[in-house]
Amino acid sequence: MTAGTQHRQPPARVPAPPGAADVERVRAAVAAALAGFLAEQRQTLAAMDDSLVPVVDEVCALAEGGKRLRPLFAYWGWRGAAAGAAGVAEADADVLRGVAALEFVHASALVHDDVMDGALTRRNRPATHIGFATRHGDAGLHGDAAGFGVGAAILVGDLALVWSDELLRRSGISAPALARARGVWDTMRTEVTAGQYLDLLRADGGLPGPGGALTVARYKSAGYTVQRPLQLGAAIAGAGPDVGDAYTAIGLPLGEAFQLRDDVLGVFGDPAVTGKSVDDDLREGKQTLLIALAEERADEAGRRLLTGALGHPDAGAEQFATLRTLLEDTGARARVEDRIADRTAVARAAIAAAPISDEARAALDALAVAATTRTA
Repeated sequence: MTAGTQHRQPPARVPAPPGAADVERVRAAVAAALAGFLAEQRQTLAAMDDSLVPVVDEVCALAEGGKRLRPLFAYWGWRGAAAGAAGVAEADADVLRGVAALEFVHASALVHDDVMDGALTRRNRPATHIGFATRHGDAGLHGDAAGFGVGAAILVGDLALVWSDELLRRSGISAPALARARGVWDTMRTEVTAGQYLDLLRADGGLPGPGGALTVARYKSAGYTVQRPLQLGAAIAGAGPDVGDAYTAIGLPLGEAFQLRDDVLGVFGDPAVTGKSVDDDLREGKQTLLIALAEERADEAGRRLLTGALGHPDAGAEQFATLRTLLEDTGARARVEDRIADRTAVARAAIAAAPISDEARAALDALAVAATTRTA
């Protein structure tokens, strides 16, 4: 496929979800669980010292909005397995509180990722480290404002991770279900942290090429976005290994497609929709599959452009626009779009074959399409 041709999109057949109202019900329940938990934590931190209130306020801001995809995958993973599972049935409300804890894991990863990337914005507001650096200056504190901001952001991310454990433990799901969930939960959080390190390593020349980019994507984002949330739901339900294997067959390709869509949006998305500049990923020098594929096919001038502009904070909008043209002209964007379509098709075939309820199968198929055709 050459630049300027129509990119192949994920499958056009968009399934009707079992009920958009039910998706919104899950999102609303997750939001309510987070709000109630954070209100308690605000009182706890304020009782320690009023100066801690901005810390909980920052976690509140991070937890607001979002697509709630991880709780949705976990919830439907539970619903899909619950009918045929041997375990005692859990209450719907308790499971919703439990899967809401995934949003704190996500918030933690976002904050730490922004620190490591030197990002300026997140969801149409200053990144956490930037916001706390500004607070430092506004309060007339001594010392380095930027260093203060980075230190505060690290702690905010750590606190969100601590609270993810607490919310899961206090969700109300039974002790046996909680014990089953812990194995998936621990694996997921280990993978996310390991993936962050692999991302750092790749940024400095380790894990080169397209294979390295996909390895980072799998462990840093893809696994904890789809595969592990699905398996968390299965563990809460007490499902057998056949369901766990089916969820791996769904989660790995779909999680990869989700992350690749994120990479495309980071460079070609609409800032008014995504909440971040299309120059940020290029300025930060993110070594995504897009970049790896462009490097493979770029001519000498293209390689000079990649070396001279990618990851350089002083590069301007014109250079970044030229970089985007290079990603088109080398076919990198088209190849990534093709991989998104392929991985999505593989995941949807696995959903169709999964030993789960028809209702959950329809819901997961709709979520698969939404996750890979999104614009933000």
